[in-house]
Amino acid sequence: MDKRRLIVITGGGSGIGKATAAAFAQAGDQVVILGRTGAKLQKAAQELGENVTWQQVDVSIREQVAEAVASIVEQFGKIDVLINNAGFVLGATTDMPLIEAERAWDAVLDTNLKGCFLMTVAAAPYMPRPGGRIIYISSIAAYTGGSRAGSTAYAAAKAGVLGMTHGFARELSHQGITVNAIAPGFIANTEFTGAWPEARIQGVVSETPVNRAGAAKDIAFAIQYLASPDASFVTGEVLNVNGGWRFGS
Repeated sequence: MDKRRLIVITGGGSGIGKATAAAFAQAGDQVVILGRTGAKLQKAAQELGENVTWQQVDVSIREQVAEAVASIVEQFGKIDVLINNAGFVLGATTDMPLIEAERAWDAVLDTNLKGCFLMTVAAAPYMPRPGGRIIYISSIAAYTGGSRAGSTAYAAAKAGVLGMTHGFARELSHQGITVNAIAPGFIANTEFTGAWPEARIQGVVSETPVNRAGAAKDIAFAIQYLASPDASFVTGEVLNVNGGWRFGS
């Protein structure tokens, strides 16, 4: 019988998701990465090795989520750890026509917030009790409103993720499933930040006490801790991983 843990990572084809998949796979866990772009997922899985498989799914669509979870459970029999990482930024400002602003708002909230909810409700019945782990990827933007105008939808979604973390922690922790979130600061070389100009990056680094940009592996290591047996007494927690760019309440 295969005693490896089964790790499901949404948005696993690049950036934080891919780095996290690599960390778990290198530790010997079985990993399933999910995302909307099959070619990207396939390439990532091939690069990460035999411990990583993939499924194409839009986490904002209930039917696709249900089908993906059913397929995973049919193949592996369980889901030990769910990492809700899928998300993207789309600008929405008061200068936009209302219909365009609404369209951007809906798209961002559907993936960044609703997608987390759907994946959690779909996967939770198949998690071990005790021992299940649910981890959400929020953002420093949940506290700051984002680094520039147009980030409101993303900031609101990521703030909603924090509320979701606390809500599901209340519901599931007594069953032995811990529920936590990580709020990354600036993480370099992701799809979000890869196009940032150097001046903007250096501006952030100059405000960061550890005096460097974050790397995707910084978040992956934090996720591994929260997913570990050593974190069984940690639930409802938001772990800020931002190099000190923002700390305190």
